[in-house]
Amino acid sequence: MRKKRLIYTLLYNKGHFMLSRNFRLQKVGDFKWLKKHYNFEKIAFSIDELIILDVTREGRDIDEFSSVVKEVVKNVFIPVACGGGIRSLNDAKLLLNSGADKIVVNTTLHSNKELINSLVKNYGSQFVVGSVDFQIENDVKKVYIENGELKIDENLEDFLDEVEKLSIGEIYLNSIQKDGTGQGYDIKHLANTFGKLTIPIILAGGAGNHLHLIEGLKINSVDAVATANLFNFLGDALPKARMEILKKELPLANFESISDVFK
Repeated sequence: MRKKRLIYTLLYNKGHFMLSRNFRLQKVGDFKWLKKHYNFEKIAFSIDELIILDVTREGRDIDEFSSVVKEVVKNVFIPVACGGGIRSLNDAKLLLNSGADKIVVNTTLHSNKELINSLVKNYGSQFVVGSVDFQIENDVKKVYIENGELKIDENLEDFLDEVEKLSIGEIYLNSIQKDGTGQGYDIKHLANTFGKLTIPIILAGGAGNHLHLIEGLKINSVDAVATANLFNFLGDALPKARMEILKKELPLANFESISDVFK
């Protein structure tokens, strides 16, 4: 059985790391704050992958972001995926050279499929993660792009059908309404969606504790669960969450001496 993954997502905005609730951003701290509270050399023992997203609304600077990525991933030896404002092969190459193993694309899935095809052709399917944001409106799952600010015409199922045809590696499926609430993933509205997808799914938006992570990982078609909550997983909360997941005998990699790392 293929191993499932626990993923941590960092949100970056113009020099600061952010909390997000329903895609409304709140400044938390700069890089010094992050290093003080999150030693990713240690955290890497309790997560399988790190995602870093530039969620800057205006004045996004790919060069600045790539420099931040380079600092965050020093001495981190787990896969790192980075995204936010990737509009060219050069943008992707810059992040790759800064330490990213994969890139994350959102708006480009809708607006520039030729770029997605070029990314897949040049770097392979597994290099590209498609980020899809949705919310429920009159019982219909609607898709949003541009940091959740622009609704497109297609509903979630139709859009995911198109995304699958792009031959990307996986989909980061994020609920805008659950985002940052700590109330759990939107499994109810996605129940029918899961079974229709053949592409691996990263479930995001709403995790507040290890029980939510376990609930997501129990879904057969979910390959990974992600959390971006900077406060609910401070200190030793992430390694403890991983140990609780392993107690449920879910197919998560069992890193040796994980508890010793955090003593």
